[in-house]
Amino acid sequence: MRVIKVAIADDHKIFRKGVILSLRPFTNIKFVQEAENGNELIEGLAESAPDVILMDLRMPVKDGIETTKHIAKTYPNIHIVVLTMFEDERFVSHLMEIGANGYLLKSADPSEIRRAIMEVFEKGYYLNNFVNRILLKKSHAKQKVIPSLSSEITLTDRERDVIKYICMEFTASEIAQKMEVSPRTVEAIKDRLMEKFGTKNTAGLVFYAVKNNLID
Repeated sequence: MRVIKVAIADDHKIFRKGVILSLRPFTNIKFVQEAENGNELIEGLAESAPDVILMDLRMPVKDGIETTKHIAKTYPNIHIVVLTMFEDERFVSHLMEIGANGYLLKSADPSEIRRAIMEVFEKGYYLNNFVNRILLKKSHAKQKVIPSLSSEITLTDRERDVIKYICMEFTASEIAQKMEVSPRTVEAIKDRLMEKFGTKNTAGLVFYAVKNNLID
């Protein structure tokens, strides 16, 4: 099993060390960078080259929101899991839409943090019950205010199938087998869907699809 390289950005050193220590038993996770703020994180990314970042939101100098925007644009292959105390659904929606791949509260168990790291690395996103409740709430609210945006977007049968399978947490290779196409074709369809929806990654694609009722 490949070792997943992880960076953590949080201005509380005790919390950073606690997370690192709690994940030490999982030998497929290796921490390659610690940072106290967004600027420090960004400055070290070229050298540390993490696969996944655990990102706090409230940090001095450059906060987690602005840092997530920058990294999602500059390093699109790095996956970001927000790890914060903020339970406000507005933060969840905004962070997922600007490029975060998952959202965890700091009360999460080490096993869930590990699961989030594994899933964003393997599938591109992690949606727990907390985030799913917000998605469901927003989906219902969207129905009450205006018709679903799905009526404004034309999707092919293949595109709908890809969205469905992604939301069912299948990997690109697994989707390719089910659709009897190549993984490269699946990735091309995903890229086209993200362009149509204006999303930055697979997590944003899932978030958009659920929020706008594009899947049953």
